[in-house]
Amino acid sequence: MEKNNTADRELRISRLLDAPIDLVWEVWTDPEHIKNWWGPNGFTNTITKMEIQPNGAWDLVMHGPDGTDYKNKSIFREVVKHEKIVYEHISGPKFLATILFEKKQDKTFIQWHMLFNTKEEFIQTVKTFKADEGLKQNLEKLNVYLEAAFTIRQQLKKSTMARVTNYLNFPGTTEEAMNFYKTIFNGKFVGKGIQRLGDVPPHEGMPPLSDADKKLILHIELEIFGGYIIMATDAPESMGFTLTSGNNMHISLEPESRAETKRIFEALSEGGKITMPLEDMFFGAYYGSVTDKYGINWMLNFAEKK
Repeated sequence: MEKNNTADRELRISRLLDAPIDLVWEVWTDPEHIKNWWGPNGFTNTITKMEIQPNGAWDLVMHGPDGTDYKNKSIFREVVKHEKIVYEHISGPKFLATILFEKKQDKTFIQWHMLFNTKEEFIQTVKTFKADEGLKQNLEKLNVYLEAAFTIRQQLKKSTMARVTNYLNFPGTTEEAMNFYKTIFNGKFVGKGIQRLGDVPPHEGMPPLSDADKKLILHIELEIFGGYIIMATDAPESMGFTLTSGNNMHISLEPESRAETKRIFEALSEGGKITMPLEDMFFGAYYGSVTDKYGINWMLNFAEKK
């Protein structure tokens, strides 16, 4: 019997990603993550349905840089956590995609395979949509997204124990202010110390930072006394922020679970104003902020210890 040869209608690519397999799996299977990196350069995405289970539907609209919308309909055929995802792209062009995940100590080896229904459809897709180059760009965007997410996840607190802190915003004077408080309270910087904007690898869609902005504080934690911690960040006008007395201070909550974070956020939002929707952020946290009906500012942050 003649061996079935599909080499003339398939695309293959693989890469060793510098991120643990649980994080790679998370950003691949959570629509709040995948919408931020999916597709070739310049594309954005709207996901209306993504059921990560056998026979689950995936409805995706890719928005091209020229304003053209590309509707995509897929059905997941096989899902094995931390091992394999197989989906069938049932809208044109039709193909079967298989993504394999393999743990390599603290890294992840990923293999991506696309098998088109016919040789003609493969040639047309590569010629018209440059699918081969698009797949390379897609994998590179995933890698960049993971680098940003992993870097900040490592900077987050190492314990899932709930805590309450105050979060302060300054218009570029965070370092000066926190050193001032450090002297007064004879305190100490905890966590990862002074973390600057320039320390975080740029992610897709992030505008380039000036040399001055790279030196600004991304996050800092100061323990004063009684085990109490105040946190702070820079929010300068150069990056679109306007600070006034009242909006530059938040009560920061770090609940013990995702469900509890959602419950508290929804309760505080009732009658108030959501200033940032609660969602999975690129830096690996489930985060949102709200001003309650009494004018008090709250930040909620849940980062599960990995």
